[in-house]
Amino acid sequence: MKDTQKTGTTTKMSRSRYSELKEMLSARRRELQAEVQGKMRGVREEGTWGGKLNEVLDAVESAEADIQEDLEFALVQMKSETLNKINDALVRLEQGDYGYCYDCGEEIAEKRLRALPFAVRCKDCEEAREVAEQRERQMAARRGTSSLFLDM
Repeated sequence: MKDTQKTGTTTKMSRSRYSELKEMLSARRRELQAEVQGKMRGVREEGTWGGKLNEVLDAVESAEADIQEDLEFALVQMKSETLNKINDALVRLEQGDYGYCYDCGEEIAEKRLRALPFAVRCKDCEEAREVAEQRERQMAARRGTSSLFLDM
């Protein structure tokens, strides 16, 4: 497991890999912070997500504006959640746990970390977890369906 990767307070992670990962995470954090802060600043200035506070809208335009506001709000929420995950990844990096799979302890491929900087599992372990979760959902759905017939 990951404990075998560590010796005292140091890890097998090379200084160059550590520096590359830290810079990648920091750059992604700066990018997300700028996007979230920019959107929030825009909301404060305009007083609304869609920017149509003072416009008179008919029912269809109003519904479209509401949908647009909901989408923009959801995007900001997703970016904020991603930002929290990036911050957690930076903490794990400082602790020496970042870049190693929670399940098997092997190094997570750099390609995967670049695509998903807050990944906690290697590709194989994540796929196995997803298959197991899907199997569990299917079994739960079957149990739920069979209980419907028993109630009759």
